[in-house]
Amino acid sequence: KFEIFNLDMKTGNTLKVKGKVSCDADNFSINLGCSSSDLALHFNPRFNESVIVCNSRCSKVWQTEQCDNHLCFSRGSTIKIVIEMLSDKFQVKLPDGHEVEFPNRHSYDKIKYMSVKGGFRVTSFKL
Repeated sequence: KFEIFNLDMKTGNTLKVKGKVSCDADNFSINLGCSSSDLALHFNPRFNESVIVCNSRCSKVWQTEQCDNHLCFSRGSTIKIVIEMLSDKFQVKLPDGHEVEFPNRHSYDKIKYMSVKGGFRVTSFKL
C-alpha cells in the first residue's frame, strides 16, 4: 500500500503514476480524495473481470460504480497512468491513449489524499 496525506492536487493539475502490475494481481486501485473514507476517484482495474471500475466514496459509503470495458494492460506489465483533474470530472489516460472519464461528484477543487492498493507497485509519480 502506497499512501500520501499531503498531496496538493488542484483543478487543472495532472498526476502521472508509473509502476508495475504484479503477475498475480486480481486488481489494484488508485484512490484520490480528502481521506480514505472520502474519495473523489477510485480507479480500479479488475483483471478477473476484464473491466475498469471507477467510483467515489462519501463518509465511508461507496456510490454508484461506473464500468469501462477497455482494460488495455495486463498482469506483469509496466504502465503509466495519467490522471487530469478538471472542475467537473477526472480524465484518466490509459497506456494506449484511451481515456476514461469520471465525474467529480463531490466538486472537489483540491485533493490531498492519494493511495495505491492491490497488485501494483508504484515506481514513480509526478504531480
